[in-house]
Parts: sequence; structure tokens; C-alpha cells
Amino acid sequence: MAVYTQVSDEALAAFLAEYDLGVPLSFKGIAEGVENSNYYLETSTGRFILTLFEKRVNAADLPYFIGLKQHLAEKGFPCPEPIHGRDGEALRRLEGRPAVIISFLEGLSPRKPNVTQCRELGAGMARMHAALADFPMRRENDLGPAAWPRLWKGREADAEALQRGLADQISEDLAAIAAVRPDALDLPRGTIHADLFPDNAFFLGDTFSGVIDFYFACTDALAYDLAVCLNAWSFEDGGRDALDFNFSKGAALIAGYESVRPLDPVEREALPILCRGAAVRFFLTRLIDWSSTPEGALVKPKNPLEYANRLAFHRKVATAEGYGA
Repeated sequence: MAVYTQVSDEALAAFLAEYDLGVPLSFKGIAEGVENSNYYLETSTGRFILTLFEKRVNAADLPYFIGLKQHLAEKGFPCPEPIHGRDGEALRRLEGRPAVIISFLEGLSPRKPNVTQCRELGAGMARMHAALADFPMRRENDLGPAAWPRLWKGREADAEALQRGLADQISEDLAAIAAVRPDALDLPRGTIHADLFPDNAFFLGDTFSGVIDFYFACTDALAYDLAVCLNAWSFEDGGRDALDFNFSKGAALIAGYESVRPLDPVEREALPILCRGAAVRFFLTRLIDWSSTPEGALVKPKNPLEYANRLAFHRKVATAEGYGA
């Protein structure tokens, strides 16, 4: 989450007039994340999140994202539910941007996830996959392997500025992934979150309480979601070498997932290349954000080198056992 677009008092009042949410009591920007503009909104009827969509979100995809959250809510999976206006529509416009109000989800995002939370997250993600098994809408992963060469093109100098020799390493990673063609592997597919970092998961103590921010959700390999989470949850912050992969966290995350949905043998075999691919994806988008975040945005771009360091680990892993599977 972040704030790129400022909302005036007058625009907010006109926007809220289209809902039955009562009188606004509190409205403030949320600084975390890098994608959309998000505000905490409290009214006389409750607490909500107001999101204005920017950057990589295609307006044509918004009905998919809203429908996905509505589907999960109807299945009883804990996630924010879109709030509809008096006209029955959830998607509107505010300050020239597509915008939506969603319900407030109780819980806190872990700053440094522990082993128990990793296991809980794995089980929660598997339950989410199960709840979405009959979700009828489809969306291709526009930040999947086919997009990575395009994201990388012209960014070699940016990578070299971060770390000498990094451009060649990333080019080698892309070539290795292209040789395997993970998007062509016969892996179980379904609707995935594709961005389930700790700041997108909520806990009450060590108990999983829900998922937010589905704006990269898509139809892809279920095990790719697990690979994203192994990258996001199982490395210690600021790590610089292979020793910074926390094997206990990785094993707990996988065990939690498999307590609900056991991995197929083909998924286990593919896990190392999926983890390497997920690390490339987040390195590339962080590299772009690092060099192009507008001045004055209430947001801090995340350091791409964290994912360069994760890639150094993934290059050495040959089997799923290397992650604790």
C-alpha cells in the first residue's frame, strides 16, 4: 500500500455521498507498499480502506479483482469485502482514478514472521487456493515469465549501479529460466495471490486472520504462489548470502501448505526454478520502482538488492528439499 494521489476534502465528501456509510470521522494515508494509493477511512458506521488504483493495475482487470474478493468473502475466507454504493456498484472514480472502498480486516502484519506464523501462512494460502478452486473468472499473469525479458530490457546499467557484475548474473538467470520454460510445465493451476508478502497477511498473535491486496492475483501455477512466499517469508531481512535463508521457516511454510493441500511430485520438482523465477520477478519490479518512483510520493521503494541476494541462494538449490520440503 502507498499514497500517490492526494484526495481533497471536497472530493472525499462527494465520493462518500454515493454510499450509506455515515459521516467520515477519520481519513489518513497508508504509506506501506508501492502500488496503489490507500487510505484508512473511519465513518460513523465502521472502519474501511479506500483504494485508488495506479501504476501497473489495468482498469479492465478491476472487475476481476473485485469479483475475486467477493467470491472469497462468500466462501468465508477472511479477506476485505468490496463495499457497494447505493447504485449497487463497488467500482467508482475519485480524483481521476478508479477507486473502491473495502471492509477493514482485523489483525496485524508481522514485521519479522516467526516459524509458527510461517506455518499458519502456508495453511492459510492453501485454504485460499481451495476457496478459489471454483472461481469462474480468469486473468493471465502479466508479470509472469513472458514479461521478464521486457522488464529487464534497458535496465542493465541500473543493475550495475547497484552492484558490479549484477547485470550479467540477472541475464544468466533469465536464460536459465527460459531454458526450463516454467510457464509450460504441466503444473496444477488456479487462482493465486502472486504477491503474498508479510505486509499482505494479517495475524492475531500467531494465528492467521486474513489476506489483503489482491491486485496482482491471476491464473497461474499454484506452486508459484508458494515460491513467492518462500522468497518473502523465509529469508531474514537484510540478508547477503545463502546462510540468510531460514530453513526452519521454509520447512514450516511448506508443511503448513501441505497440511491442507499436498504438493504433486511435479510441483516439488519444479519448486527450485519457481523460486528462482519469483525472485527474478520481484528483483525486476523493485529495480524499476527504485529508479522511477515519483518525488513527493508517500512511499519508500524497496531495495532490489534483497532479491539479488535471494537469487544467489536459489542458484545453488537443486531440489525442493533445499527449501525444507
